[in-house]
Amino acid sequence: MFCHLRPMRRLCLEKIFPHWFPFSRALSGAEAVNALRPFYFAVHPDFFGQHPVEREINENSLKRLSVYLENLQKPGFKSLKPTQLTFYVRETEQSSSDGQEPFSTSGFRAVKFTLHTRDLLSTVLYILNSCSLSVEHIQSLNTNVHTQPLKEAKRMPDRPIKWDKSYYSFTGFKDPDEDLEQVSRVETTLTSWLDNNGKSAVKKLKNSLPLRKELDRLKDELSHQLQLSDIRWQRSWGIAHRCSQLHSLSRLAQQNLETLKKAKGCTIIFTDRSGMSAVGHVMLGTMDVHHHWTKLFERLPSYFDLRRRLMILEDQISYLLGGIQVVYIEELQPVLTLEEYYSLLDVFYNRLLKSRILFHPRSLRGLQMILNSDRYAPSLHELGHFNIPTLCDPANLQWFILTKAQQARENMKRKEELKVIENELIQASTKKFSLEKLYKEPSISSIQMVDCCKRLLEQSLPYLHGMHLCISHFYSVMQDGDLCIPWNWKNGEAIK
Repeated sequence: MFCHLRPMRRLCLEKIFPHWFPFSRALSGAEAVNALRPFYFAVHPDFFGQHPVEREINENSLKRLSVYLENLQKPGFKSLKPTQLTFYVRETEQSSSDGQEPFSTSGFRAVKFTLHTRDLLSTVLYILNSCSLSVEHIQSLNTNVHTQPLKEAKRMPDRPIKWDKSYYSFTGFKDPDEDLEQVSRVETTLTSWLDNNGKSAVKKLKNSLPLRKELDRLKDELSHQLQLSDIRWQRSWGIAHRCSQLHSLSRLAQQNLETLKKAKGCTIIFTDRSGMSAVGHVMLGTMDVHHHWTKLFERLPSYFDLRRRLMILEDQISYLLGGIQVVYIEELQPVLTLEEYYSLLDVFYNRLLKSRILFHPRSLRGLQMILNSDRYAPSLHELGHFNIPTLCDPANLQWFILTKAQQARENMKRKEELKVIENELIQASTKKFSLEKLYKEPSISSIQMVDCCKRLLEQSLPYLHGMHLCISHFYSVMQDGDLCIPWNWKNGEAIK
C-alpha cells in the first residue's frame, strides 16, 4: 500500500483519466498555455470590470500562477512549495456548478485550490478540473494520446487518498499535508520575506537591466518617430515580451511609416484586441498580425470622427443631468472599444430624452459619473463619482443624484487631498530607500497606498536599495526582478 507522493498524485490522475494518462507525454510551455485557454477565458480580469474586488483577486492569482508555471519549466528544479490560489470563475458553456460553490447572481463563483504538482500536464489537468472545465481539447495537443475520448473525465475527488502518519515516519517521505499546514502556520513578515527573496530579486533585476535599457530606447524612438503621446501595456507582460512587441511595431513603421503617422498625438496600448479604446487610445492586439495593425491605422480618421461624436454625446448627457461630467475610468470599468462605449452612451441618452427628467442647469457641475451596463440601481463610489446603470429608472436616478450630491462633493475633495498625500509619501519612500521605482497596482486605493508608505518609512530595509517595488496584495518576485509586497504587510501576520 505504501507509495510516494509522486506515485500517489499519478494514481489520482489515472483515476480521472483512466484511458488516457498512461499514453500521455509532457506538455511544452506553449502547449500548456494553449490548453489553459478555456480557463483564462473563464477568469480573465477584463470580464470583471464592474466587480473590482473579484477582478483584483483574479489578476493577483494569475500572476502567481504564471510564476508557478515558469518555475516548473526551469531545468533542474526539484520541488515547488504548495501554492494556494483563488479564482472567480465566470459562468460559461463549459463550466458547471456540480460539486462547486454555486454561481452568484453576478454569474461567477469562487474556486480555491492548492497547486503542488511537478509537471505542466498534471498542473493543467488539475486547474481545469478544479474549475469544472473540460479537458477533452488536450487530446489534440498530445500526439501519443489514446484514441478513446475522455468521456469519463470528471472532477478531482473531494476526498483524496490519505496515508497514515506512520507511513511517512517509516519511509522518511514528506507528508504533503504537513507542508500545507506549515504554509498556513508560518507568519510571513516583510523583513523575513525580503531576507529570503532579496538576493533572488537582485539577480533577476540585474539580468533584466540590458533589456530594460533596450525597452526604453525602443519606446523613445517610436514615440518620437510617430509623434505619439505615450506607449503603454494593459497587461503585466515581462520586459522581453514588451521589447518583442515594440520591435514588431518598429518593423511595421519601416514598411508603412506614413500610415502609422496617422496615430500622431495618440497613446498606443498593447492589449488583447485591436481597435480604439473608449478613451481614444489606439489598441494593438498582441495576437494580431501586421496586416490587422495596418488596417487599424488606415481606419484611424474614421475613429477620430466617431470620437468627436462621442464627446458631443457626453456633453449632451451632461447638459440633461445638470452639468455632471460623464467620464470613463479605465481602472474601474470593463475594457470597451470606442464603438461599444458610443452605443452605451447612445442608449442612455435616448432614455434620458424620453424621460424628460429636469435638473437645474449647471447645478451638478464639478461632479462625475460613469455608465455601467450590468447594474440596475445607481450608487455612489467612495472616490466621489456616481455609478449610473444604463437602464436604471430615470425617476430613481434623479432622486438618487440630488440626495447624494453633497456627499459626492465631499468624497471628491477627500480623494484629491489623499492623492496629494499619497504622492508626497511615494517621493519620500523612494528617496529614503533609494528605490529605482515605487509604484502600485491599479487595484490599490490611495488610502491603502498611504497606509503602506507611512509604515514603510518607519522601517530600515536595506534590501530595497536600487529595487523596483510594487505595492500589491501579495508577496512575489516578478520575472524581471520587481518586488511585490502586500499593502497591508506587517512585522507579523498580514492584516486580514
